[in-house]
Amino acid sequence: MSLRPLLCFFLGGWTALSAGQTAQPAGGPSSLRVSGYFSVDYLQTQKPGGGWESMFADARGGVLFSGEWSANFSFAFELAAVPGFALTVEQAWALVKFSEAVQVRAGLYLVPFGRYNETRRPFQTTLVLDPFPVGQLFPASWRDLGLVLTGSVGRLAYSAYLGNGPAEGETLAAGQQFRDNNSDKGRGVRLTYRLAQNLEVGGSYFSARVGPDGGRRQKAWGADIAWGSEGFRLVGEYAKVEISNPETFAPGVGEGYFGLVSFKLGPLLPVASYEVLTYRDPYHGPGFGGPGLPGAGISRNETRWALGVVYPLHPNILLKGEYDFNREKNEDLRTAAFRVQIAVRF
Repeated sequence: MSLRPLLCFFLGGWTALSAGQTAQPAGGPSSLRVSGYFSVDYLQTQKPGGGWESMFADARGGVLFSGEWSANFSFAFELAAVPGFALTVEQAWALVKFSEAVQVRAGLYLVPFGRYNETRRPFQTTLVLDPFPVGQLFPASWRDLGLVLTGSVGRLAYSAYLGNGPAEGETLAAGQQFRDNNSDKGRGVRLTYRLAQNLEVGGSYFSARVGPDGGRRQKAWGADIAWGSEGFRLVGEYAKVEISNPETFAPGVGEGYFGLVSFKLGPLLPVASYEVLTYRDPYHGPGFGGPGLPGAGISRNETRWALGVVYPLHPNILLKGEYDFNREKNEDLRTAAFRVQIAVRF
């Protein structure tokens, strides 16, 4: 699929809208906003053989530059430092707004699959650890290069996107890439509908060919729900991902979901979640080296209970504590972890 028609549409709209706009003075946008965040965790984990180990870990941070050249043109550029202190571009795009119903974004974007992927910065979440299936069935901070058509009509909002798509790796979460390794394009859509003032449901779909020869088809489906009142919030998300394998191997299938509830208790915000992940793939896994070089396979059947509390030390400073109970059913293995996170935004 060629990007040329969509690029022509995008550039044509840009030219048409520009003709009706008063030129901005040279030197920058009419408005510029700079915001950012950082966080660090303290972690105690239970070893499979017994005993505990502790460390400070998972330092994260980011700076977001955003603004508007006019009512119809805007942009965003976000730099992020991820665990391991690697600096990466989280998003970088320009947007043309034709109307509330039709807006076109071009560049590097966070993939609008599910609710959590676009809003997982430390100050946006009540959990310390990403819930299943985030970062398991698709990359954490899943991004892509391409075009996004988005907008809203009444209670319905949509995002349709076309990009390079993921790569084929040892796991589904290892598919992040920033180039196109085959001639196929990844494409997807997300729809949300506001049933009531505080109740919203969403659905997502994605499809792409992965691998340098385009020989594997990867598809993903998702559903999510969010309901909240002044002192209570309920969020749920589900995802299923399939990847085709050579004829002698069964397809790889991953499925996961989480349900999360939080409520106000004075200055505190207690939170609890239950998460499930099943992931079976006989072709990929450790040692996978590309077409003709299968890995050791994947077999995961995990559940997690997460119990935590959030305390706002300041409107821009959150202190979060979380206790995770993990179980791997295939090996009848149980472990636990305690996490404390301080998250700051500015």
